[in-house]
Amino acid sequence: MPETLTPSTPTASIPAAEAVSRVAAASAAWAATGPAERAAVMRAIADALDAAGGELIEIAQQETALAQPRLAGELKRTTFQLRLFADVVENGAYLDARIDRPDAEWPMGAPRPDLRRMLIPIGPALVFAASNFPFAFSVAGGDTAAALAAGNAVLVKAHSGHPRLSDATAAVIARAAVDAGAPADLLLVIHGTQNGVEALKNPAIKVASFTGSIPGGRALFDIANARPEPIPFYGELGSVNPAFVAPDAAAHRATEIAEGYIASVTGSQGQLCTKPGVLLVPTGSDIIDALRGADVPAGAPMLNDRIQSGFVSGLEELASHDAVTVLRDGAASRSAEPELTLLLTSVDALLDDPEGIVTEVFGPAGLVVTYEDAADLERVARGLEGQLTATLVADETDADLALARTLVPALADRAGRVLWNQWPTGVSVTGAQQHGGPYPATTAPSTTAVGTASITRFLRPVAFQNFPAALLPAPLRDDNPLGVPQSVDG
Repeated sequence: MPETLTPSTPTASIPAAEAVSRVAAASAAWAATGPAERAAVMRAIADALDAAGGELIEIAQQETALAQPRLAGELKRTTFQLRLFADVVENGAYLDARIDRPDAEWPMGAPRPDLRRMLIPIGPALVFAASNFPFAFSVAGGDTAAALAAGNAVLVKAHSGHPRLSDATAAVIARAAVDAGAPADLLLVIHGTQNGVEALKNPAIKVASFTGSIPGGRALFDIANARPEPIPFYGELGSVNPAFVAPDAAAHRATEIAEGYIASVTGSQGQLCTKPGVLLVPTGSDIIDALRGADVPAGAPMLNDRIQSGFVSGLEELASHDAVTVLRDGAASRSAEPELTLLLTSVDALLDDPEGIVTEVFGPAGLVVTYEDAADLERVARGLEGQLTATLVADETDADLALARTLVPALADRAGRVLWNQWPTGVSVTGAQQHGGPYPATTAPSTTAVGTASITRFLRPVAFQNFPAALLPAPLRDDNPLGVPQSVDG
């Protein structure tokens, strides 16, 4: 294996307490770096990951059973995120610099003092890596990129599904960061559930993020809140991402809708948190037959044996419900390389037992729900738990638009991202992206885990009152030496 992929100190051997101490020291130094230096380090990390891509992807294939094209695309997304956040750091708008000068005539009845407010790094960050994105939501993933951009060093609790890749990725980052002038230990990796829990409890950790299951995320969330000093915990936990098909769209585009749905459900073997696990269609719609007869991709291995076992048990539990029948499956639907399974129920059954029927099955499976009356769709939407996404497939006819006017507000109330005539898999990394939603989709519905707005999770505001210019942070000075956007006197 190339030297750049071999850690000088095996990160698997670092105890949690030592790792936290080292990351905390690095975090103080990193927070003091200027935007140009910080951006340069992040771009150097991205370049190094691209250069090591062949070796990293080979390790990822061995540990996750994901195909080379998927992993190559994910690595490209990962390095793009790092470079995008480097641009964010240089721009400086993320600091939200606000300046209110003294005003003796302030209308509240008392003079306004000189107040200057900005966001600063929150402190050492603990990132719990995800299983299904070994690059983009792992050691060098979006949470790490956002935390580094905000000015915090990062401790990553590696996912047990790709430990060797985690160490190899960390080694590349460490070498590139130090060579670019960053402090040592800017990023470290630890392994094991107990190590992760101990790190989360350590008072030096000031923020944590997680992507995974509801039980695991909720347990960590409770630990974070039970600390003597509770800390922000940003967990992305679970979502079924319902898709609602309006009557006219169903009548006019049955085949197109069926094919689009199947492609979304089977992408990455259904191992995506944005998979549309529930599809609501009119009773008697041609979509049902189109789903039953459409060509589907061949089965493929799941990420690991544990996820495959969880998929089979979750699918069998849902299929055993008295109100659920099988719409389509195959001889290999529950094998080590499962094929698509579609189950079928009615909206009445769903409304009678939402907890038993609306459940996430992580893998290539979906539940089709038929409805007689489009008015029932708003009842379904209002009764949903929090979701990452909700989709409306509709035509621009009078009837479908009338339905949309009542349904879209309900969907926006329950989901972080609402889609019109597109499927939710494929989460673009942009400034306007929202990847979050009400619990249990996430533990912090006011934040996003994807896109440049995710940097705010790793910052906290501080106001400076009546300070001389020489003591003010550069972004809050009147001469604005860094040229960051400032809001002055509102």
